[in-house]
Amino acid sequence: MSDDDFFGFLELGKLLQDYVETAENILEEEEKIAKEFVDDLLKMPKPRSNICKSGYTHLIDTFSYRKKSKEVEVGWGKYYGPILERGAKQMKKAHPHLGPAWEKNSEKYIKNFKQRNNLT
Repeated sequence: MSDDDFFGFLELGKLLQDYVETAENILEEEEKIAKEFVDDLLKMPKPRSNICKSGYTHLIDTFSYRKKSKEVEVGWGKYYGPILERGAKQMKKAHPHLGPAWEKNSEKYIKNFKQRNNLT
């Protein structure tokens, strides 16, 4: 075995160790991605609502994430968020906002994840 082969194995070992460390911290990374996603969601334009009473909070202002035992969940603070996203029998059409926002920005989140973990 030549020195080049030996150093190649050392390099492979270091890369594998980096991947293992990233995998061990994946929940923290998911939380960072969720925070970025929620920040982007909160910047969405707010359609004018017919509800103007005091104490009313617009659906867009309720986006948040929560860390569970083995996952991070992004969602709404209003019960009707999923109804608007997916539609209901009484609605003429759904008004998705989470899905399109994720589709539009997912490459940015992946790029940021790779930069944070030196995976580029």
